[in-house]
Amino acid sequence: MSNMTAIPGSIAFDEYGRPFIILKDQGRQKRLTGTDAIKSHICAARSIANILKTSLGPKGLDKLMISSDGDVTVTNDGATILKNMDVDHEIAKLMVQLSQSQDDEIGDGTTGVVVLAGALMEQAQSLLDKGIHPIRIADGFELAAQYSILHLNSIAEGFPINPKDLEPLIKTAMTTLGSKIVNKCHRQMAEIAVNAVMAVADLEKRDVNFELIKLEGKVGGRLEDTMLVRGVVVDKDFSHPQMPKKLQDVKLAILTCPFEPPKPKTKHKLDVTSVEDYKKLRDYEREKFIEMVDRVKNAGATLAICQWGFDDEANHLLLQKQLPAVRWVGGPEIELIAIATGGRIVPRFEELTPEKLGYAGIVRELSFGTTKDKMLVIEECKNSRAVTIFIRGGNKMIIEEAKRSLHDALCSVRNLVTDERIVYGGGAAEISCAIACAAYANSISSLEQYAFRAFADALESIPMALADNAGISGIDALAEAKSFQLSENNPAIGIDCMNRGTSDMKVQNVIESLKSKTQQILLATQMVKMILKIDDVRSPADPSDY
Repeated sequence: MSNMTAIPGSIAFDEYGRPFIILKDQGRQKRLTGTDAIKSHICAARSIANILKTSLGPKGLDKLMISSDGDVTVTNDGATILKNMDVDHEIAKLMVQLSQSQDDEIGDGTTGVVVLAGALMEQAQSLLDKGIHPIRIADGFELAAQYSILHLNSIAEGFPINPKDLEPLIKTAMTTLGSKIVNKCHRQMAEIAVNAVMAVADLEKRDVNFELIKLEGKVGGRLEDTMLVRGVVVDKDFSHPQMPKKLQDVKLAILTCPFEPPKPKTKHKLDVTSVEDYKKLRDYEREKFIEMVDRVKNAGATLAICQWGFDDEANHLLLQKQLPAVRWVGGPEIELIAIATGGRIVPRFEELTPEKLGYAGIVRELSFGTTKDKMLVIEECKNSRAVTIFIRGGNKMIIEEAKRSLHDALCSVRNLVTDERIVYGGGAAEISCAIACAAYANSISSLEQYAFRAFADALESIPMALADNAGISGIDALAEAKSFQLSENNPAIGIDCMNRGTSDMKVQNVIESLKSKTQQILLATQMVKMILKIDDVRSPADPSDY
């Protein structure tokens, strides 16, 4: 090997010119292969699932997370918990991405999908111990997932949406909000979520544009003060304190050009050497200000909304010319205002014409308690489909959690608009699928029947976790629910977490979107299949390096 030559990087050549790879820190690393690798992955995935398990259901507990800079987050939203967790293990990172996929696609059920994946992992471990090959386990899980989805479709019920009767949708939103911090004003929040979705929904195309729903929060007040504004709320006030606080029949000029004189676009500097030149410069600036304001006034605008700022002189001139103005309005807000009022965003004063103005019935300033905080509300717009949910709360943490909760409720209502089919919650759908899978397993002659039964056992972990979190014996509650489902042939029997005296989720109005439940089973199964197929991993020798 004396003739071996190394090139920059990690490839070397031996004396015969054959390349080989030099791996960094070879002595400190160990290699996990085969069943050992898979069991290591299962252990990591289960530990993540066990953390989330206690947050499942209406009686689930919250998690408190502190970021590196001391920010406190309290939530029981699965996707948020995992996003804020400091996770280094590669398989644990996959579980984080799993909940994120559920959040992006469906918006609800982010905790349930991770708990189900963890339960499937647990079942896979016992099957591996029996000597069943991981590929056979993965294939069995895949078959069981497909069968479960077929069964869900067979027990799903139609849920026609009637814009004149929103009560069923409100009950669905209340199911989603049952486990959230906002359940002290449970119905009010559900109504706000439903009204917001119905305001922007296109029932013909079965589509909901979430870009038109804005969530805005302000610390102070109570959660009960949260309201739905049929328009836009902007966290700004009028640029001058003497401008009127309420305007009616407003024509808005939406500007992305600043109220300031044009600057020479060159690298040359301008030297002012005499008082006369300075006065001329000031007069020129004033003329330009007046010209800009007159252009806006002549176009017929009664309110100017500007993305950029303007100095005191321009502000005073706007007051003199009786043209109320708002400055430093951000890009997303500018776009939403343009959509809501039917106006056009104007990049130059010269392009402003009466046709490009937006219209709003009322623009008013909101003030809060004894603070100097003020916000603008733009209501009765030309396009009434843009809405804002304005959230109040005792502190920032509560407002942020209320935003997350309302997002979940909005998503669950949207899912029913896009697919009008439901199954019943409280673990009822999972129990029904578990019974169906266990029964069908007996008709399979191949080795996959073991994976089928294991899949059924994993599905039962969801109702068991719901019962455990509610302080009920999980085994007893599950056995009772299964017995009732079989004897009464009623797939709506679940776990009575709220102690309402009946396990029939149809009576309790615990409703979930079929789309959400189907996606949970599919995503969890795909994730488990992928992990079971990883049988070789190179990792640091010291477990503390994970």
